[in-house]
Amino acid sequence: VQLQASGGGLVQAEGSLRLSCAASGSIFRFYAMNWYRQEPGKQRELVAGITSGGSTTYADSVKGRFTISRDNAKNMVYLQMNSLKPEDTAVYYCNAKRTGFDGYWGQGTLVTVSS
Repeated sequence: VQLQASGGGLVQAEGSLRLSCAASGSIFRFYAMNWYRQEPGKQRELVAGITSGGSTTYADSVKGRFTISRDNAKNMVYLQMNSLKPEDTAVYYCNAKRTGFDGYWGQGTLVTVSS
């Protein structure tokens, strides 16, 4: 599985962005998909995840503001980010995970939220 993230950019506080992650391979639908983010000098943290069955999970810091979704027909996963805050500034990475198999990472996409 190869992952290609896009959609980052510069946005003002309270604005919105939608990140996209395109996955290659017909086995995409078997993988849980996640969005992580990493600020300079900090560890990468899980932001949101969606299972192959569509169940979602969110970090407390983004609950109610971010929505993860997937389109298995298009091999795409999305992260809709609303009410963005300066503390959401980070490089965002998409990740594919499946128990018993290697995980995969896409390249990051930078999100910068100005105050």
